Amino acid sequence: MTNTPSCIGELIQIIPSQNQLGENALWHPEHRAIYWIDITAGQIHQYNVDTQQHRQYRLPYRVGSFAFLAEQQKYQLIIAFEQGIALYHLDTQELVWLSQPEAAQIGNRFNDGRIDRCGDFWAGTMVEKRHTPNQHGNLYRIDHQGKCHKLVEKILISNGLCWSPDGKLMYHADSERHCIYRYHYCQQSKTLTDKTVFANTEPHVFPDGSTVDAEGFIWNAQWGDHSVVRYSPEGEIVEKLILPAVQPSSVAIGGPNLDWLIVTTSRVELSPQQLADYPLSGNVFIYQLHQVTGLVETQCKLRIDTPQKQAVCAH
Repeated sequence: MTNTPSCIGELIQIIPSQNQLGENALWHPEHRAIYWIDITAGQIHQYNVDTQQHRQYRLPYRVGSFAFLAEQQKYQLIIAFEQGIALYHLDTQELVWLSQPEAAQIGNRFNDGRIDRCGDFWAGTMVEKRHTPNQHGNLYRIDHQGKCHKLVEKILISNGLCWSPDGKLMYHADSERHCIYRYHYCQQSKTLTDKTVFANTEPHVFPDGSTVDAEGFIWNAQWGDHSVVRYSPEGEIVEKLILPAVQPSSVAIGGPNLDWLIVTTSRVELSPQQLADYPLSGNVFIYQLHQVTGLVETQCKLRIDTPQKQAVCAH
């Protein structure tokens, strides 16, 4: 780690959400709100930074990740539910399935997802309960017409999706393998090439959710290590933040000036002693950044007006 002055400032707020499995932090500049999910509870949380109003929306299934739709009034969100990807409206609760590519694979569920710089939604699956020796997850892309494409196979826990500011590099973690990979991504042909190991973590550390700042540095929540790290584009750790929670799970850079580091955490599977030692686990933490800003998240540019409803798979 370099000895440059830290860009991570003081802890300025804790949102007392007490999530079992908080994930998928997102900043919405128009709503002036922080969004995140609790996977276990099947909830989306919204926290308005002006009114300090904290709302929870209960979803019909467990949720792995979500993103906002651009120029789409009937549906607000694209969501990777545990069993597939759907359009969803938070207020009307109307749901339309786009794809359930692993409906026949018992024991898998969708996990981390994100929008690329072109407006496509990506989401990966994970092996939650192994039923066969060769069972694995995959990484999928939903294009502007709502079609699903498999891009990466043989994943154990898909996580940490993010893209360089110009969209030409994709970062993707396999948490179970303690590895963050980097790919070259062609935005015209929609292909991934030149897979390389970007960073490895220690055996007790699992790379979880990621984001990229305006300088192209990668921020990663490191589950099991109380920490968020900032990697240079070359994969060197240049900052490390220690949190008062064992399991940091996702990161976003947001706030009115795009200079807040927002971190979700989890309480799942913590022992009574760990919960006593780290009672703030499960909350959302906001830190002030200095001389580092984030990027406005691209919204999903789906161009379908009346998608066909598909049968809901049993779960």
